[in-house]
Amino acid sequence: MNRNIDLGILITRIAIGFPMLVYGISKLIHGVGFIENMMVEKNLPSFLAYGVFMGEIIAPVMIIAGLRIRLAGLVFAANCFTAIVLAQTGSLFKLNEFGGWALELLAIYLLVGLSFFFTGAGKYAISKGHQWD
Repeated sequence: MNRNIDLGILITRIAIGFPMLVYGISKLIHGVGFIENMMVEKNLPSFLAYGVFMGEIIAPVMIIAGLRIRLAGLVFAANCFTAIVLAQTGSLFKLNEFGGWALELLAIYLLVGLSFFFTGAGKYAISKGHQWD
């Protein structure tokens, strides 16, 4: 069987980008007030909460499309890291109700975002010639 790494990267881009995009759309509809509150609790400016739209809407769209995916992967990973630091540090060493790591989904998102930084988007992408592709 022939390997098709580029198709595998495309499937991974969709599998990771689409679910995160759903989180972002939910925040567009329902607002980011709870994130603003977390920012204030950590003595950070509340307007930084709007950065979530970069990590949960703009970066996932770029990842799915294959547009400047190395940059998008870094933004995506930074968004996940920020979510862990702001909201999930208490779960760092916890298991969920099924015995899995409580942070597994965020960790997978973060690590796949980093992997896009190293792999790029593959040949099935909108942009291919820039250093951030």
